[in-house]
Amino acid sequence: MNRLSVNLCGVELKNPVIAASGTFGFGTEYAELFDVSRLGGISCKGLTLGGSRGNPGIRVWETPSGMLNSIGLENPSVPVFVKRECARMRSLGTAVIVNLGGHSEEDYLRGAELLNSADIDILELNVSCPNVLQGGMAFGIMPDSIEHITRRVREVTRHPLMVKLTPQTASIAAAAQAAQAGGADAVSLVNTFLGMAIDTKSRKPVFNNVYAGLSGSAIMPIALRMVHQAAHAVSIPVVGMGGIATADDALQFIMAGARAIQVGTATFANPTAMLHIIDGLNAWCAANDTDINEIYKTI
Repeated sequence: MNRLSVNLCGVELKNPVIAASGTFGFGTEYAELFDVSRLGGISCKGLTLGGSRGNPGIRVWETPSGMLNSIGLENPSVPVFVKRECARMRSLGTAVIVNLGGHSEEDYLRGAELLNSADIDILELNVSCPNVLQGGMAFGIMPDSIEHITRRVREVTRHPLMVKLTPQTASIAAAAQAAQAGGADAVSLVNTFLGMAIDTKSRKPVFNNVYAGLSGSAIMPIALRMVHQAAHAVSIPVVGMGGIATADDALQFIMAGARAIQVGTATFANPTAMLHIIDGLNAWCAANDTDINEIYKTI
């Protein structure tokens, strides 16, 4: 009996634990360390149409109970993924989720069209990218722009569409509703919070871009609140993330309304963290004679 299987956008996951985008590569990197087929799914590193070398300078900075990152969406491009990486991800034996970013509407649309030829399970649309045509404001800041870009991508993609929301918005509930109105099959949240670090020796910001994304256990209570708000504002599935490091953390997100969860920063500290979470969820369900779907959205 599999107490942990869940259905996400019509895709059957063996369990609700997904490796978060940007923290697990394409999965093949970790396959040398453990059996990644045990995971419910893998969301690949964020892809862009033309690829990117990422940001110069320091990219990762440890903080109390978390980390700051300024990777800059380093990736080989959508075409390279389709040609070289997709088949290798598929061979890992778990659900394949592709995270797609872009700096213009055309970037998103062309990227989504190219991914129609790829054997993937879910397309995760990252709307946290700055829109170069709108002065650098992220697509995901305003509900109107979320709904617009979601609708346009929905029109061209053949895959189930999940929209990854940024916490840098006035109302996460309104953002989730906008994604649903645009035709999203699910939403995932939250992306990193905007943070900063200063090197007191040099008296300069640590990162070349000054600000960076904060993730890790420090943000979990805020992320949990946002997932709860989003899950009670929409009828489509919500995938929760933000500081999840233990099975108890994952249970809280599921009880708050997350159909599945993603784990990122915890993997940096412990590469097998997700396996411990899966084992812990199994043990909790067995001890309580239940399955994971029975505790979904109970808060």
